[in-house]
Amino acid sequence: MPFLPVNKKEMLARGWDKPDFVYVCGDAYVDHSSFGAAIICRMLEHYGYKVCMLPQPDWHSTEDFMKFGEPRLAFLVSAGNIDSMVNHYTVAKKRRSKDVYSPGGEGGHRPDRATIVYCNKIREAYGKVPIVIGGIEASLRRLSHYDYWDNKVRRSILLDSGADLLLYGMGEHQIIELAEALDSGIPISEITYMRGTVYRTRDKERIGECIWLPSYEEVCNDKNKYCESFMHQYKNTDSITAKTLVEEYREGYVVQNPPSAPLETNELDEVYTLPFMRTYHPMYEKYGGIPAIEEIKFSIAANRGCFGNCNFCAIVFHQGRRVTARSDDSIVEEAKQMTEEKDFKGYIHDVGGPTANFMQPACEKQKKFGACRDRQCLFPEKCPNLVVDHKNYLRVLRKLRKLPKVKKVFIRSGIRYDYLIYDKDETFFNELCKYHISGQLRVAPEHVSDRVLEKMGKPSREVYDRFVKRFGEINKKCGLNQYCIPYLMSSHPGSDLRAAIELAEYLRDIGHMPEQVQDFYPTPGTLSTCMYYTETDPRTGKKVYVPKNPHEKAMQRALMQYRLPANYDIVKEALIKAHREDLIGYTPHCLIRPERPSAVKNVGKGKPNQHANTRTNEQNNKKNVQKKKTIRNVHKKSR
Repeated sequence: MPFLPVNKKEMLARGWDKPDFVYVCGDAYVDHSSFGAAIICRMLEHYGYKVCMLPQPDWHSTEDFMKFGEPRLAFLVSAGNIDSMVNHYTVAKKRRSKDVYSPGGEGGHRPDRATIVYCNKIREAYGKVPIVIGGIEASLRRLSHYDYWDNKVRRSILLDSGADLLLYGMGEHQIIELAEALDSGIPISEITYMRGTVYRTRDKERIGECIWLPSYEEVCNDKNKYCESFMHQYKNTDSITAKTLVEEYREGYVVQNPPSAPLETNELDEVYTLPFMRTYHPMYEKYGGIPAIEEIKFSIAANRGCFGNCNFCAIVFHQGRRVTARSDDSIVEEAKQMTEEKDFKGYIHDVGGPTANFMQPACEKQKKFGACRDRQCLFPEKCPNLVVDHKNYLRVLRKLRKLPKVKKVFIRSGIRYDYLIYDKDETFFNELCKYHISGQLRVAPEHVSDRVLEKMGKPSREVYDRFVKRFGEINKKCGLNQYCIPYLMSSHPGSDLRAAIELAEYLRDIGHMPEQVQDFYPTPGTLSTCMYYTETDPRTGKKVYVPKNPHEKAMQRALMQYRLPANYDIVKEALIKAHREDLIGYTPHCLIRPERPSAVKNVGKGKPNQHANTRTNEQNNKKNVQKKKTIRNVHKKSR
């Protein structure tokens, strides 16, 4: 099956005079099942619709948007696999120079707020043509939301884009129901009944039973109202328990219908048997290809959804808490296809998803009654109803390891260590260490201060310490010299200088200095972002300390890399400000010496143990770390 048409010549070669849909995307065209645009377009094609792909159009004029003519049914618009503002800017709001979803990794191939810009250009070209928006940018901005880059509350993206309908979540159910409705002649203004959609109306009478959120004007002017609105949204993300939500604007009402049900195993299997080309379009070859495909090409998306529910993650708002997984046969068949590709070298880079070791719903009750509104599965402690079982995951990994051309199967998209340590059957833990790690296992405790972990929705430090201890014991038993490397975050709500110093002391004790430091990034759709904006925990109404001053944030980052000579002055300033001069001296207890270092010779010195390797190994693995981040981004931020 060839690539979808990307220009009028290719469309005409198929015998089409016009397409049914034109899909406008902020990413380059990669026809692979890890890319949301490819899934949606191949789904439509599978159901008999004619789809043309318009990747990264020139938004400075309407010319590119008119290259296929007006589609018979609608324009479909997505910013791509990542929110365009996150794609363009660092947490310090500095412009990024690279874009792994663009030709040659070059930045600048999409506009800021791509969904809005593309829709406005389509309106300029065609007037009243139906426009439907989706993807991560639209999904997480579907109602009023705090925007970090503007530092204000923005309206629903449905209003700012001028689109007719918004599809949120993964989208497979909605896109086919929408296509059939439009094809049957139903005007898009009348398609207000579909789950997983957001629409706008001026007619209050047609809305029906719902939860009325505070109005847009109220959430702009009152942070307590913003918290109230957010918590209604937060508690209405499950397809079984969620209610319709309505937000009032001067222009009328924005209505969010309940979420679409997650795809069941047989439906997921069907998606992943669609005829993907499994690579980028040949037109990008002269630019060096699309970097995002490099690791994804030999990775397998095995599951969707996440009941881990970290407060800084938007997965719940996009995919939901109920986990569904593909069948063993489906996963193994995709692996067999990989082994036949000419550049396959025997290594499957990942088998996972949002959380690799979640391969079934959290409990039996969740299947029938939905995810609990007021209880989480793993926080603050493990729910008594949680089913902790790695048998399904273990079974499919064993099947993959037995394939003739497979040398190694890695797990890189993230292991939830607390779920793993709660499993009394250590068979998976043992095989993870023995077969699926290449020297390092990266897990995400994110912090070590319990008061910060509570704001993150993460388990206490004691749980992580138990995991690290057992990881070391299993590796020693297996005769392996492998390390557990923590992902850590600075400046999350709740983290003050005392907490940042506590984290630095922990890094001192384990002999580890992170090669890269992650600063908290307030992106739309997360509870942590609500805390950042309102300085209030919306769950309790209590005030939260939020580090917003750039210099304090720089202090917290520097403390995580206190050994770097370039960080000496700011680390010393932080320690004095926190009245921790006891950490300035010559004893092993101290972080820095009283005098400024004159050379780089001390960088990376420490006492490596089972928990952390030396800086030399960190440098050798820097490229692998970036690849792993790419994997997580594509698995987690897709449709």
